Amino acid sequence: MMQILTVGLGERSYPIHIGSGLLGRAELLQPALPNKRAAIVTNTTVAPLYLEKLRQTLQSIGVSSMPIILPDGEEYKNSATLNQIYDALLASRCERSTPLIALGGGVIGDMTGYAAATYLRGVPFIQIPTTLLAQVDSSVGGKTGINHPLGKNMIGAFYQPQLVLADTDTLDTLPDNELAAGLAEVIKYGLIRDLKFFEWLEQNIDKLLARDTEALQYAIAHSCRNKAEVVAADEYERDGCESGGRALLNLGHTFGHAIESGMGYGNWLHGEGVAAGTVMAADLSQRLGWIGAQDVARIRGLFERARLPIVAPDLGVEKYLELMGLDKKVEGGKMRFVLLREIGRAVVYGDVPPVLLQQTLEACVHG
Repeated sequence: MMQILTVGLGERSYPIHIGSGLLGRAELLQPALPNKRAAIVTNTTVAPLYLEKLRQTLQSIGVSSMPIILPDGEEYKNSATLNQIYDALLASRCERSTPLIALGGGVIGDMTGYAAATYLRGVPFIQIPTTLLAQVDSSVGGKTGINHPLGKNMIGAFYQPQLVLADTDTLDTLPDNELAAGLAEVIKYGLIRDLKFFEWLEQNIDKLLARDTEALQYAIAHSCRNKAEVVAADEYERDGCESGGRALLNLGHTFGHAIESGMGYGNWLHGEGVAAGTVMAADLSQRLGWIGAQDVARIRGLFERARLPIVAPDLGVEKYLELMGLDKKVEGGKMRFVLLREIGRAVVYGDVPPVLLQQTLEACVHG
């Protein structure tokens, strides 16, 4: 059964369709297709699996499609690959009414969204995420962008899609490590604002790893509902108070992005970095006296059961501090962290004593 959620942004509100067999549902895509032409941006891994199916669906309603097939991997999320999208659009004389359809995971979604935001100063954009991480997180909310050698996602724009089509059938071809990586973002929602969901995950994590259809659809819908509510309240991440607004969605990301960048893009999956980074955030929260050792053990235990890393790579304290200093939440030169007051309630906090941060960085790379 398909579920439909809405990201409530006034005139720019859009639906999220979640269910099985949606790639063949042309009527779901039709409202976001203003003319008879579209460009599909995908990669070398996803194209052989789902590109032809999507092209046939579009053809059934008279829409011709131009595929743009990019190399696969976080290491290609850069300006050079972005220019490949622009080159193809310009060579084919794509117009302002030509929608860009992102068919793939988070890297494809982020780059396609940024291309859509900037090509001809803005063209329509459709998200068709094919990984769990993209379905529960990166496809929703309008954050788009590319990486820079000095920092992850440092160049980008807020640009909302016209719709999100999350076909759960695409998860059947997802490698086990990428399914687990998506679970890191699912667990995040329970930690930051939804204790009951966290408890549900503790009971059902094995079903999710086994790709139980009902459990997966529940987890995807619940995650998207949480994200949609946060985005609707703080679309541009401007809530600077401790309550955090949209910044709360970055639990574990300050540490996690440092891991991804420090290890070299592509060596750690985003969700793997988030998992280890969230364990570090939990450790720091405990050192501040907010949560107890039992809470940290619960968090570590759930990530471990999800087959995700709970020990961070040893980049050295100074390297971590250097990389985290490039985080987008830095204000006035001061690092701001998303931390846990309790399981189910996160805050943004900028007054972490340096000695406690150093203790966390030293402790979490050795388990």
